[in-house]
Amino acid sequence: MAADAVLITNLTEEWVASLRKWHLELFFIPTTVVTLATMLVNPVLLACILASRALRRETRYLLVANTLAADMLFLTLNLATAVLNAAGAELPWLACELVTAVTVTAYCCAILTVTLTVADTYAAVRWPLHYRELLPPARTHRILLGVWALAATYPFTLVILMEAERGSPHDTAAVCLVLISLGFLQAKNTAGVNVYFFVAALVCATLIFYCYIRLYVETRTQGIWQNRFSRARVTVLAHGLLLLLYFSPGFVFTAELLLFQSEDVSQDVRVWVSTVNMCVFMLLPRAFAPYLYGLRYREISDTLLQLLHRRRRLSQITVA
Repeated sequence: MAADAVLITNLTEEWVASLRKWHLELFFIPTTVVTLATMLVNPVLLACILASRALRRETRYLLVANTLAADMLFLTLNLATAVLNAAGAELPWLACELVTAVTVTAYCCAILTVTLTVADTYAAVRWPLHYRELLPPARTHRILLGVWALAATYPFTLVILMEAERGSPHDTAAVCLVLISLGFLQAKNTAGVNVYFFVAALVCATLIFYCYIRLYVETRTQGIWQNRFSRARVTVLAHGLLLLLYFSPGFVFTAELLLFQSEDVSQDVRVWVSTVNMCVFMLLPRAFAPYLYGLRYREISDTLLQLLHRRRRLSQITVA
């Protein structure tokens, strides 16, 4: 519709003007550094899991691999969007909507996978004798495919509905951001977007709290919590920190959607909150995940050392 096209154009142009006024394109520098540093570690850990037959048969490592893959997809799209926005490149609105849908899918998939990681830990402690029968590798693969399908259903459905409703030639967007895309969709369907994120966060948080409470109840008589620096305490603290880092940007993003629709909030405030969340808060869990979920596992560290040792020996043989 013509009115929608004008609204999108005005909104994105105002956003770009606010970005340049406050020189917020400088946030592109830490975004690039953190993204590249993370992208150097994640593929290595993913390769370690996929290269080891023993690790590929463990549900917890398959969950770690899925989290790393989702994070890599999210980081790639986030960095590409940041580069295009900093360069002032304009994208067709359909392309921006598709990037938004894939970005939301990758983010939601990571959230769902870390939630399943907690549930997997609970299942391993609660039913140790039947655990491998409950979650064999084939079933885990099907669960992960279901997670990706579930994460993709809502954002891609919104894109299809909006494209069918628009039915006009696609305009370009001066800046492509998930907030603007979803905020515009929210203006057409005020409750839908917020309900989706709220229900998803509520279900995941409830499952996580339930699993942690049950884990404590099941293991409190085993003495593993008495030592302040026991492995159980450190593991729970590490997982809790990572879960907090994963969920916090989602809650901030929900606040962004509310600010986006509020006429009492200045455009500068919206731009600042969105930029800091996208360039800082969204990157923190993905920067810590390889170390808190990856390298803390002794089996992954050992596999990595074996691969490095084997590569060093091959290099020495080649030189000789």
